Order: sequence, then C-alpha cells, then structure tokens
Amino acid sequence: MSVRKAWAAGAAVAAVATLALTGCTTSTAPTNGGDKGGDGEASVLTIWQNSTTGPGQAYWRDATAAFTEEHPEVTFKIEDIQNEQMDGKLQTAVQSKDMPDIFMARGGGKLADVVKAGLVKDLTDLVSDDVMADYGDAPFAAFSVEGKIYGVPTAVLPGGVFYSKDLFEQAGITETPTTIDELNDAVTKLKDAGIDPIAVGAKDAWPAAHWYYWFALRSCDKDTLLDIATTKDFSDPCWLDAAEQLEEFIGTEPFNKGFLTTPAQSVANSSAGLIANHKAAMEVMGGWDVGVIADLTPDKKPLPDLGWFPFPAVDGGKGDPAAMMGGVDGFSCSVDSPSSCEDFLNFIASPEWQGKYATAYSSLPASAEAQKAVEGDVEKTFLAAYQESPYMSMWLDTLLGQNIGTALNDGVVKMFAGDGSAQAVIDDVSKAAERD
Repeated sequence: MSVRKAWAAGAAVAAVATLALTGCTTSTAPTNGGDKGGDGEASVLTIWQNSTTGPGQAYWRDATAAFTEEHPEVTFKIEDIQNEQMDGKLQTAVQSKDMPDIFMARGGGKLADVVKAGLVKDLTDLVSDDVMADYGDAPFAAFSVEGKIYGVPTAVLPGGVFYSKDLFEQAGITETPTTIDELNDAVTKLKDAGIDPIAVGAKDAWPAAHWYYWFALRSCDKDTLLDIATTKDFSDPCWLDAAEQLEEFIGTEPFNKGFLTTPAQSVANSSAGLIANHKAAMEVMGGWDVGVIADLTPDKKPLPDLGWFPFPAVDGGKGDPAAMMGGVDGFSCSVDSPSSCEDFLNFIASPEWQGKYATAYSSLPASAEAQKAVEGDVEKTFLAAYQESPYMSMWLDTLLGQNIGTALNDGVVKMFAGDGSAQAVIDDVSKAAERD
C-alpha cells in the first residue's frame, strides 16, 4: 500500500468524515500578525513554531532567510515555543483574537475549533498546483474542514514503541513484542535486570493518554474508532475494554520511577531523556521522538541503538493489529495574514524544503517526492510499517478537539495516579462529549 493510500484510508476518514460536521464561520477578526503585504508589498510575518533548540530551530532561520532572499519585501519574526506550551498559547490567542500570521497546527478537531472561531485563512485555492500534485489530496485531509483546506502539512508522524536495543539485549530480550503478553514478559525481564522498562511523561498528560489511545485502537473496530469525533459516543464496550486493559497494565508497574512528575520532552530527566541516556528501555511516542531523543543524548547525536516496533496486539481486540495512530504536523495562516503567508507555506512545501524539514526533525515528510530521500534506519522502519498499515487514526485528543480531548487525557492521568478507574475515564469523556 502506498503512503498516500495508507493515509487516505485512515486519517482522511478520521479527519474529513468527522470534521464535516464541524461548524465554520466566515467572519474575520483582527490579528497581531505582520503588516499587510504580499504581491510585492512589504510585509512582516510572525511565525509560531515548536522547536526551541538544535536543527529544528535552525531550519526556520534557514527557511525564512532563503524566502526573504527571493522576496526581499518579506521579513519574519520567529517565536520558538516549547511543544507542550503550544496548544495553551494558541488557545489564549484564539480567545483574545490576537493571532500570529503563521502558526503550527495539528489538524483534526483542534484546528476545526480555531476555524469555527473564524481565525484561520481558507487555503483551498491558495495551495500551489505543484504542491497539490506532489502531496495528493490525502495529507491535506487532517487540515480540511467541510471540504476546505486550512493548513499545509509538513510531516507525517506515525507512532509506536521506541526502544533501546542495548537494554533489550542486556535483559535477554531477543524479539520485539507483538502482543501484550509478550510486552508483559519483556517488562518482567527488564525489571529482573534492574532496568526501568517503560518511560512515560505523565506530567504532561498526553503521553500517558497515548497508552489509552493505543489500547482503544487495538480494541475497537475501524468504524467505531475513526467515527468517534462525529458520534462522540463512547457506549461501545470496546472503549471501556481499552480502559480496563490499560488499568490492568498499569497495575503491573511497568513505568519509570516518578512517572507522574516526569515531563515528556526537552530535558534529560524527561521520558525521552530517559531513553536517550539508557535510563529506561521503551517509550510509546510519535514519529518525532527520533529527533527529540537525539537532542537529549550526551553528544547531541542520534541514539545508535534506538529501535522501533508497532504497538502490540491485544487479546480479543477488534482493531486491526497493523493499524496505526499518529498525526500530521502542519502550519496555518491567520485569517488576516498577508498573501506572503500562503506564499511562504508553498515555499516550505517544496520537495527541497520538505527534505530539509524531515532531516531537521528526523521525521517523515508530507511530500511524496521528499519521502524517497528518507535515510534514518528507525525512520525507514516506521515508514515501511506506515506504508503497509490498513488505516491510520489521528491521536484521539487531536481528533476529538480541545474540550473532549482534554477530558480524556485528564481521566487517563487520574487512572495512572490511582485516583481514577477505567469506568471513570469513560464517564468523564462521555460527560465532556455531552457538553461539547
């Protein structure tokens, strides 16, 4: 199965079909974005992006400088925002109607909420023909609301389990787990070897919630899982089954010491940092983890023994064990941004700059042409799994939108902390769905 088809069969369903019911206004609102411009007029574009160090941060300096060289009338103000702070900062901007010109968008219900507020530019007729021909329709599905495009993808980010080959070998684990029973066996071997089996940054909520997402993907059939953003109906027994399976797994104590106060990324004692420094053996995370881990190794280079495998199958699950979950990162323009905004997004969507983005972020480019140049061994591994996947769902919190997604994440973290239960997770998210 081709990459385009894999995304079209999964995320396109999840994004397009579910977001078709999301309201969209046509009103405009003031922004703090750059001066009006475009078509040769002077303009200053403000960018919010989520890389604060290293190659990712450098990418934006290089890309904007290259664009300004071709368009000297356009200059940029780049604001580097720590990833975990991006959603909150964007929510504040939406509430105050004080938006940057260009902002990172994760698609799904989260972007649809901003579109509904009338703060995002419709890019349907502004994406260049060259970009559309290269990407095809599928990668834009996550950024489409009611058939209109509101963002340009930069990376496809399938998730799974990242692990240390050296620590597996040290614990006597010769094969990567394909079932939860095999995962439990690996956890036991790692504990016996004095190694923390799994790192999770529960302090940031969403990394803990990702465990529930994966159990749900394996427990629920395709239609139930991909249609949840439209149905908002968690009555199917698979949702509770997934929560009960996670509750049982948590009870085996597979996670790193102090996981409730462990952040996800950016520092040495984060969950990614524990993998980078061989303090824990595994982490469930999205495709960006390769680059994050590399930035947290002692020499700031890719972890030589890093490996990846798909999230294991669960007993009795109705979901296809080859199905994947992940996201598509991209960027959107505020509704009042100058035309140089979409010009810049088309510029960084070219195969050249898509390739540079993928290298800087150790990710899979959204550009089909640029995907041919993927070189990293780990990236090649999950690219192959992604290409063969029958369907791919967006992260559930992204798919469900801010209100329901936050309720789901919070409920799962309570269960991790021993303050909640499987049934409470379903009760909390169902109540949030009723209020939404």
